[in-house]
Amino acid sequence: MLWPAGALVGAIAGGRRRRALVRPPPRLRVPVVVVGNLLVGGVGKTPVTLAVLDALQAAGWHPGVVSRGYGRRSAGLHHVQPDDPAAMTGDEPLLLRRRAQVPVVVGADRLAAAAALLDAHPALDVIVSDDGLQHHALPRDLQIVVFDERGAGNGWCLPAGPLREPMPPRPWPSTIVLYNSATPTTPWPGLPVDREIRMAVPLADWWAGRTDRARPLADLRGLRGVAVAGTARPSRFFEALRAAGLALDERPLPDHHRFDTLPWNDGTSAVLLTEKDAVKLSPDRVAGGRTAVWVVPLALRLPAPALATLLATLGDRAAPSRAGPG
Repeated sequence: MLWPAGALVGAIAGGRRRRALVRPPPRLRVPVVVVGNLLVGGVGKTPVTLAVLDALQAAGWHPGVVSRGYGRRSAGLHHVQPDDPAAMTGDEPLLLRRRAQVPVVVGADRLAAAAALLDAHPALDVIVSDDGLQHHALPRDLQIVVFDERGAGNGWCLPAGPLREPMPPRPWPSTIVLYNSATPTTPWPGLPVDREIRMAVPLADWWAGRTDRARPLADLRGLRGVAVAGTARPSRFFEALRAAGLALDERPLPDHHRFDTLPWNDGTSAVLLTEKDAVKLSPDRVAGGRTAVWVVPLALRLPAPALATLLATLGDRAAPSRAGPG
């Protein structure tokens, strides 16, 4: 019954994509990398964005980020600050700001956000867009499309299926395909990402940017408590904890859960949660209590061929400036 509506959505989205390929928007003064997904719902795009930012910084680039800021209560453009409440910025942009320590501007109009970002930080030499694959007004030198274990679902567009736009037989030009799964889940050639969790950091130390009290997860085996995940796929976090030898009470929460109330009781001895959850839970919320709250960062690395393509594409556009942003 939903197929006609899905066909209409596919026709409109496909038409926009074709027009953008034939007549791309004018380039910005710096190269742009878009990290996005074809499916509705989280596929692990933000961890990939963090890996891209890490790789760019290691190669001497000075990136900034634009993002929609999903779920934020503010309007228009907003320059994200490290101490902003997640409700003002969206949880993922705040995580990118705090973890990568790069300038971030959120706004539904990604092109306007990019212009504001460059005006405020003229020394930036590359922009990374967290999401925005279907935002064709934003020019891009490279796009990274992320899939998870769902692949392309039933292959239909919304609302008949999970796709935001039709999936052609092969990737578009200047596209890297990454799989946030053990093996490829679509006919598109691509590479699986290397992801792991190794350490846990006390919540207050994570907020302060300190890692000196981080503990290997192996040291927490035998710990009794709760694992919390307000992500699109909480099972990924829980499976990784189990693989590390931890046996905890698992509490899956809705994606972008706001933590207006704590999802555990006062008698809980320990809680392990994701960084995406940690940005919505300030240390003063749990200070003085009996519950030890640990943040478990996700370590994700780009596959070597993807990294080589990323750097080669940007190198063809402009050499990175070695002078830090002012």
